[in-house]
Amino acid sequence: MKSTLTPLMSMKIPVRAVSILPSQIVILNRYAITARVTILVMRFVLGFLLASCAFAQTARDYKLGHSHLGGAFDEGPRQKPWVIAGIGEAHLPITTANAEVQLWFDRGVALLHSFWYYEAERAFRWCQKLEPENAMVYWGLARAAMDSERGQEFLREAVKRKGTVSERERLYIEALAVGLPDTYQDRPGDGERSSREAKAIMERLVVRYPDDMEARAFLALDTMGGDRYGAELIIREVLGKLPDHPGAHHYRIHNWDYNEPEQALVSARRYGELVPGIGHALHMPGHIFSIVGMWNEAAIAMDAATRAEKRYMRDSLTFPFNNWNYGHNRYYLSYIQEQLGMPAAAAFGARQLIDAPQDQKANNDEPRSPHSYGIAALARVLTRFEKWDLLVDGTTIPWRAEAPADKINRPYFEARGWLGKGDLRKAEKSLAAHSALKSTISKALEELYSIEELDLKARLALVRGDSIKGLSWMAEAAAKEFEMQRRYADPPVYPEPLYVALGEAYLAAKSPVLAAQAFEKAAELTKMDFFTLSGLVRAYALMGETAKSADAMARLLFVTADAEPGIRVIELAKATGVTADARDGSPGSQRNYLRTSLEKYGPEKWEPYAAPALEVRDAEGKRVTLSDYRGKNVMLVYYLGSECAHCMEQLHKLGKMKDEWARLDTVLLAVSSQSSGGNAKALKDMGELPWRLLSDEGHVNAQRWHSYDDFEEFELHSTILIDKKGRVYWGRFGGDPFGDGGFLVKQLERMNSLGL
Repeated sequence: MKSTLTPLMSMKIPVRAVSILPSQIVILNRYAITARVTILVMRFVLGFLLASCAFAQTARDYKLGHSHLGGAFDEGPRQKPWVIAGIGEAHLPITTANAEVQLWFDRGVALLHSFWYYEAERAFRWCQKLEPENAMVYWGLARAAMDSERGQEFLREAVKRKGTVSERERLYIEALAVGLPDTYQDRPGDGERSSREAKAIMERLVVRYPDDMEARAFLALDTMGGDRYGAELIIREVLGKLPDHPGAHHYRIHNWDYNEPEQALVSARRYGELVPGIGHALHMPGHIFSIVGMWNEAAIAMDAATRAEKRYMRDSLTFPFNNWNYGHNRYYLSYIQEQLGMPAAAAFGARQLIDAPQDQKANNDEPRSPHSYGIAALARVLTRFEKWDLLVDGTTIPWRAEAPADKINRPYFEARGWLGKGDLRKAEKSLAAHSALKSTISKALEELYSIEELDLKARLALVRGDSIKGLSWMAEAAAKEFEMQRRYADPPVYPEPLYVALGEAYLAAKSPVLAAQAFEKAAELTKMDFFTLSGLVRAYALMGETAKSADAMARLLFVTADAEPGIRVIELAKATGVTADARDGSPGSQRNYLRTSLEKYGPEKWEPYAAPALEVRDAEGKRVTLSDYRGKNVMLVYYLGSECAHCMEQLHKLGKMKDEWARLDTVLLAVSSQSSGGNAKALKDMGELPWRLLSDEGHVNAQRWHSYDDFEEFELHSTILIDKKGRVYWGRFGGDPFGDGGFLVKQLERMNSLGL
């Protein structure tokens, strides 16, 4: 049922209308009536409800656990905000009579500037609780939920209230509202305003209110990438007044990302210092450092980012699958560790992503899920460091039959493995499997598939001794891969730069001049890449170019100063006899990654979290804690009592799988605010089901377990898996009761297989 967000208005009294239909109970959205008809309507409603008492329970069931403000509030954060250190500072004055609203609104704006939309929404929701009619609070909620239907609903509410705020605030709202249907605009019939008009409104705001640096920061955000010079000028204006503004430094990094990245080096260094509490703020400088070849600084940035996110997940009882940037951060860090010659560290990070708990929907074929990132990272590191046995053993990489990318990547990487092992027959079989997929490839994967296809053909031809065809196909594949990477390498999609592969093929063919040209081409995109530098050392040494060979060796020795021993391409470069002193060839000074302490940002490793305290009473009034079940897995469900029909449906559905739970050494606990006596009666009604019903009177445990909505003050549905050590491995909080028993079985099997 789609809801609106009609809140309480002054001089209006909300009522809930219940319409009894033959087959169902429908609870209509709240509506308002004026004070002069209040008494008549309330008499009608009272009589109606008394007459309909037989249906009242079903009607209440439908709304239990759902926001009374509407569907847009059923998603997003449900717990009140807390002070997160290190988020930067911002100040956007708004019309409010409550100093606390202004405080949390400013924190929400600071979080917006670092793209931490989930926590920004939490701050704005608290403002909405404190001041429900504040138009700019809804503007903040809309920005936090941009590009979604929820965001549009929030924005409509801001538009409705824009007459209650200053002209400056109205301009903020109107600039954001250009994409709404004309029903919600001041000029009926115009339809959607263009993005140019939205920018024009922001420019009007900036000109009329020259002291409003937040307006300038948001204008820079809207301008960056399209008009880089214009965005840079706006950013300089903001930093001229507020040198520590988090948004200005952040937007400068995005503005010059992959286009003159050196322009953002100063902000890359400063942004992470200013905003050490936000993973994305630590992550984005790593983009700039990677592009310019400052791999030690890039590793420090990305490692700090993943640690900050693991700390946040631990503190907020959230998981890798619902932390929007964690998978990308850890994937990028593995790539950077590869660039420093640290394959074990890179593979460890990949396994962390693969072994992390999964989301019900987003881990099957979603390319940006942590699980998908983990598979891609592991395949890449095994290939780049020639771990051929692990590539082809069929178990190390958990390829997924249903994931489109895995379907083409598995035969590609296995073909690479068999070629590396010298097993031509099995390589041909894998290549044939890859070729058989050609007619089934989606448009999104066409480019990647075409490069893989040429790459494999080239390698197979070279192994067979057909150098002309092999080199020709590899050159074609390298050009295609170069163009794909040049558009945006975040990090590169392909497991290795193919101009490096082409250079190696030319070296094998005794053509050092062509090899040097190929390696130099690879160096255009991937600065200070040690695979490339090794190739340059060897190619220039064969050509007698002593100075160039020594220059490449100096840079190679700097980048690989902490590399693992025995990496083949490093040993090949050293075998040339070329000597040099290690020298950093990047555009800025660097700290050493391994000698930089990062513990202050958070833990290195993701692990299940220590469970909050559980202190409840069973149906007999006996005290129950989680420690009673140490050594057993626990499925903990927070439900809304036996009066909640869809809660009881969940308990019955999962309870019928009792043999599965016994097999998985798992006990089932269900907690509600229902009294022990009520639980005793419910147990009799439930029959032979394996649940232990527990009483949490006063919602104390629900609040500790994030199963309580602090904004609207009611219980939430939650389903949580706890391992044998009393740690939370997986959970889903809020929304409808979770009834996918098959998914829960798989997660418990993963817990057991990982020894958790």
